[in-house]
Amino acid sequence: MAGLNHWLKQWLPRLDHRVWILAAGRLLSQVGIGFTLFYAPIFFTTQVGLTATQVGLGIGLGSVAGMGGRFLGGSLADSPTAGRRPTLLASTLVSAAADVVLLLANDFSVFLAGNLLMGFGVGLYWPAAESVAADITTAEQRNEAYALVRLADNLGLGVGVVAGGALISLTGAYRALFAIDGITFLLFFAIIYAAIAETRPKDNPARSLLQGWGHALRDTNLMVYAVVNVLLTGYLAQIQSTLPLYLNRFAGGGLAVSEGTLSLLFTGHVVLATLAQLPMARWLTRYRPAQGLMVSALLWGLGFGLVWRSGTGQFPLAWGGAALGVMALAMVAYTPIGSALVAAIAPEALRGVYLSVNSMCWAVGYLIGPPLGGWALDQGAAVAHGFWLGLMATVAPALGVLAWLDRRLRR
Repeated sequence: MAGLNHWLKQWLPRLDHRVWILAAGRLLSQVGIGFTLFYAPIFFTTQVGLTATQVGLGIGLGSVAGMGGRFLGGSLADSPTAGRRPTLLASTLVSAAADVVLLLANDFSVFLAGNLLMGFGVGLYWPAAESVAADITTAEQRNEAYALVRLADNLGLGVGVVAGGALISLTGAYRALFAIDGITFLLFFAIIYAAIAETRPKDNPARSLLQGWGHALRDTNLMVYAVVNVLLTGYLAQIQSTLPLYLNRFAGGGLAVSEGTLSLLFTGHVVLATLAQLPMARWLTRYRPAQGLMVSALLWGLGFGLVWRSGTGQFPLAWGGAALGVMALAMVAYTPIGSALVAAIAPEALRGVYLSVNSMCWAVGYLIGPPLGGWALDQGAAVAHGFWLGLMATVAPALGVLAWLDRRLRR
């Protein structure tokens, strides 16, 4: 037992207890999200009767609402009349309401309404949550703090994917997934209400809504990073929206991968991401932030090549599993570094707004990625296969922009 305690102390980061509470709440909510994330596109196409383009469009327009939520959330998180905590509480209630709408959805309009609400709720969440983590950690701790929250995300997501797959296999009750997701958001509300006090620095000056945004949008380093961040987030969106449908329809030259097998593949993806999150964060501390993002971009390119191979060659499950493994490493290399980088260059009084810009890039990536991927799948096998090669080609300009950003930050 003593040896286990020593190992845990060496492996787990030493962080403020509030970071652990935030991570625990996030783990809980991600269990619910895991219930719906990979199965909702399949449910709405195969049982509700929406096309892949409509599903992608609904998810993408939800990201538009997410941009509004992020804009408002960043300003509220920095505001002396609101702050981090009320913004977090509001985000959980809006997200729970979105699940109620999705539970009742039988056509595209209601599906779209649910996605708009969910996007807005998620948009409110991220600037406030990442500001809390930055408020209660030092610059040296932030990479591991953000990695811990992402670890909780992946662990909760993994549990949700496994449980969701089991529930569907046993009952076929897809709609129950949305009810469970909504309940986890309400439990997250209770955790925030009971255990997380306001962390906004008390001496932050009051600013007008647009003043802080004007400062952030004139920051060249932030804007250069934002360009790459949109692209990397668009990559991540493909795992969650396009890849399940691609494997289900086109793997191995048309050999469909069943929902049960997809569950196993994506569970392996999430488990690997969970195990690799903290070790990857510590390993990348030896590199400058932009260099760490270059490692992630290279891994994304390799992953897209493997996805293409899963659709055009033999042994599609092996290639698809390898692709998901490589993209798990790409994801865990990308997510903590991006947030820590933005928190480091942000003025303390504008931390919420800067992290809102960082989070807004996710909304833009999800606005572009799912509709583009859904459109490619609806065009037939040739375009669907070529889509992954096109994504692979975009890695080269991303590496060029990151190299340029690295030189700027060094100066």
